[in-house]
Amino acid sequence: MLYHLLYPLAKYSIAFNVFRYVTFRSIGAFITALLFTLLVGPGFIALLKKKAAVETIDEDVPEGHRKKQGTPTMGGLIILLGLLISSLLWNDLTSGGIQIMYLATVWLGIFGFIDDYLKNFVKAKKGLLPKYKLWGQISIGLLLTLIIYYGGGDRAGVANLQIPFFKDLILPLGIMFIPLVVFMIVGASNAVNLTDGLDGLAAGTLAIASVGLGVMAYIKGNFIAAGYLNLEFIPDAGELTVMIAGLVGTLIGFLWFNSHPAQVFMGDTGSLALGGIIAVISVLLKEQIFLVIVGLVFIAETGSVILQRSWFKYTKRKFGTGRRVFLCAPLHHHFELKGQHETKIVIRFWIVAMLLVAVGLSTIKLR
Repeated sequence: MLYHLLYPLAKYSIAFNVFRYVTFRSIGAFITALLFTLLVGPGFIALLKKKAAVETIDEDVPEGHRKKQGTPTMGGLIILLGLLISSLLWNDLTSGGIQIMYLATVWLGIFGFIDDYLKNFVKAKKGLLPKYKLWGQISIGLLLTLIIYYGGGDRAGVANLQIPFFKDLILPLGIMFIPLVVFMIVGASNAVNLTDGLDGLAAGTLAIASVGLGVMAYIKGNFIAAGYLNLEFIPDAGELTVMIAGLVGTLIGFLWFNSHPAQVFMGDTGSLALGGIIAVISVLLKEQIFLVIVGLVFIAETGSVILQRSWFKYTKRKFGTGRRVFLCAPLHHHFELKGQHETKIVIRFWIVAMLLVAVGLSTIKLR
């Protein structure tokens, strides 16, 4: 909005020319999202308490989580509003990539909100039944994928998968692009949801991974930098940089309230939506494997759950008694039961996430 209102004034004053620059607007989006979240947070948390939108602790989590009973949830609404408002102010709203991101953010946010609403207001303990949740995620992922694949003129170019660590190595996916991307969106959505189990864990890890995506978006949106580093120039990537900056800003602002001891949880409104959002960003950047690298924490969390359940079922069939690989899954609960403090686990996961971003960004030069 500010871009469209103020940049045209550059013909009258050179001062307004700053609105053409991605770096300036990215800083503006970051500050806007951060301040919005910090200012709106206290009132929103009070409203959630008043409406009794509070967390119910599952029986299968470590005992220490009992004290979190009654903490307001659905805080993901603050994150999504901060993201959308900052983007509406600082992005070029005619960008096709940004319009796709708005669709992804709103639709995934509504889907997560329904899940939280059923749990907190209808008092359906598990929210949406797993089969309805899965089909809902698949339908959302499929719609977004079809828009990305058929919405542009160059389908072959859209479906090219860039392989990090190798120069000029591109895997043409063709029509297989559609099921792969649907799987990515659904998988990322659920992976972040599983990671959201300790104060500040999901928000901090998402912010760190988003910084990596933001750097990649900035490079691919800059014709000179992309050419120098042998990366594909993507015109819309610059606008994605601005939106990612807003995402990082609102996540950091949310950590003000979500750090231990948490005053609010993001709930499925945040976790289901944000996982899908970073997946869609990676698809628009043609950097799906890059996301796998920088988001390996989320994959490890999901993998621990799959491994735990699979091994338990297998050993129960074979020996009559189910056995476990971990003390508890997802992985962060395993470390809790090993006696590590919640804050130490979260900070260590953040450090691992930073290392993964560094590894991911190192692939740029290797290409």
